[in-house]
Amino acid sequence: MHVLVTGATGGLGRNAVEFLLNNSAKVTATGRNEQIGSLLSLAGAKFVALDLATANQAQLSLLLSEVDTVWHCAALSSPWGSAYLFEQNNVTVTNNLLAASGLAGVRHFVHISTPAIYFDYMHRYDIQESFKAEQPASEYAQSKALAEERVMAASVKFSNMHCVILRPRAIFGPYDQVLVPRLISLMQKRNGRLPLPRGGRVLLDMTYVGNVVQAMWLASEDREIASGSIYNITNDAPITIAEVLQKLFVDELAYPMKIINMPYALVAVAARAMTIAAKVTKKEPLMTPYSAGVLSFDMTLSISRAKSELGYHPPVSLEEGVRRTAAWLKQQHG
Repeated sequence: MHVLVTGATGGLGRNAVEFLLNNSAKVTATGRNEQIGSLLSLAGAKFVALDLATANQAQLSLLLSEVDTVWHCAALSSPWGSAYLFEQNNVTVTNNLLAASGLAGVRHFVHISTPAIYFDYMHRYDIQESFKAEQPASEYAQSKALAEERVMAASVKFSNMHCVILRPRAIFGPYDQVLVPRLISLMQKRNGRLPLPRGGRVLLDMTYVGNVVQAMWLASEDREIASGSIYNITNDAPITIAEVLQKLFVDELAYPMKIINMPYALVAVAARAMTIAAKVTKKEPLMTPYSAGVLSFDMTLSISRAKSELGYHPPVSLEEGVRRTAAWLKQQHG
């Protein structure tokens, strides 16, 4: 098995590379962070420093040389940004990589998408893969929905390339560059006080990063599932934000934290004002209407299809995932 991992210098990609190497797979890893890339090379991967948004056909062909499986983890993932950048990094990159993979004879293409395409500012429970919000809640969600369409089209066009779409929810764990770092930064700025809509009582699913990698591995096996299949991936253990923050920061890290209850209406107004200001400053706002909504409306997913068809059952519990994340944070930051 020879796997190309895109976004290999990000949190999910880096965990994916380590897992594959530990399972005796050949790995070609690509990303933009050459410092992390050098560490992946020392671990045994073939690292290619490449910005997929500007890569040409010749570069993609070379990247895919001898590869039989693609794990496409690379994406621009942010609650804020320009429509052009989301289109370029999430739609165009995916489309170009699919085309190059089909021509290169890739057998398995696993695409990492997002449950953000479900979000519609309403409480939703046990969401099935067939559900879709009537209107995208953000430029990011819009671009990922369009990227999925490209994957579905490729699953028909390239009959020998088996495509699977995974929608993991709220990934956390070692090498996280998004979720936990943002929370830590916010708490440091506010001396441990964390203002949250509904006092953090929003119910959501989370997914330990190692479980996402396990799902990618299962999706890369030869099995009788239709090309273009889509699966929700979570820890199958809904929890409130307040509870998971308590487990991580207070119980495991002994970090002084106090959640401040903020009315959603007030947070939403502030988020809109921050987003308007960001258009002038060109700096990411502390809160956007989308991120305010995600922190306010319950959203849980059904993983029954992943269980029955992929054989996916989260190998690492939420509690163990939190402990491993805390251990990694202590190792990195003391």
